[in-house]
Amino acid sequence: MNETVKNQILEVARKAVHTEMLALRYMEETLDDEFVKAVEIILGCCGKCIITGMGKSGLVGRKIAATLASTGTPSFFLHPGEAFHGDLGMISPEDVVVALSYSGETDEILKIVPFIHSNGNKLISMTGNSESALAKNSDVHLDVGVKEEACILHLAPTSSTTAQIAMGDALAVSLMQMRGFTSVDFARLHPGGSLGRRLLMTVGNVMRDRDLPVVAPDCGATEMIHAISKGGLGLIVICDGDRIEGIVTDGDVRRAMERLRGEFFNICAKDIATPNPISIRPSEKLIEAEKVMTRNKITSLLVTNDNGILQGVIQIYDIKL
Repeated sequence: MNETVKNQILEVARKAVHTEMLALRYMEETLDDEFVKAVEIILGCCGKCIITGMGKSGLVGRKIAATLASTGTPSFFLHPGEAFHGDLGMISPEDVVVALSYSGETDEILKIVPFIHSNGNKLISMTGNSESALAKNSDVHLDVGVKEEACILHLAPTSSTTAQIAMGDALAVSLMQMRGFTSVDFARLHPGGSLGRRLLMTVGNVMRDRDLPVVAPDCGATEMIHAISKGGLGLIVICDGDRIEGIVTDGDVRRAMERLRGEFFNICAKDIATPNPISIRPSEKLIEAEKVMTRNKITSLLVTNDNGILQGVIQIYDIKL
């Protein structure tokens, strides 16, 4: 591909991004009390937040529903066509409905508005036309109007769908703030994710507690090297009975070999051990273990019980899985 064509592609792409950026900037400047009312309505809702929309607006609606549901606002997407043919029963009087239609005149949406009113539901609309039928028949109207689409033909929903997504995200994060939604709450709703794992699982769940590389204080240099290699943790734990005397890492061994050279094989484990190694309890959450390792710039922690007796070893790789 020649440089002229490359430059043309980049020029079109940059213009599209810039157009959408301007649309978001305009929306930022025009957010008003209607948005506050929408947040208050959803916050005070005793039921669920039901999102509906057709076409591209429907796809955006699915994303908004998923974001709300994962950030503390019970929500689901309802296809307006399916709703009109029987699924209106999914809407209870305690629910609030958020309808997306850029024109505000989408037939499938307008057909279910009478039911929403008669059912006693609050209706929040998200359109680009404040004079549309949907906007005028809503309790709250959120303006997502854009001056132009990023599409080179100014036809395909581009800037407008970006504005809808941003408005949905603004609702979600505002509701998170008002609910006091925390990272722990997020983890509870995302137990399969990395954050959920670190916030919910304990050190005891993932630590290595079998075949630990434990040696005596008078363990010789050759035995140390073999124990580190066999243990597969990059360290050995020096114990005198149940009492932990220190640890020796593979880095300690390398530095001792460079420093002592031929005398290295005359030393024992206690000579190069790091005394009073940092430890953690099995009941601590993985997120706490990660903080301790980061703060102390280490990659392994000994796991001990309340009496200081070795229970296992946890490494940063166990947390980052």
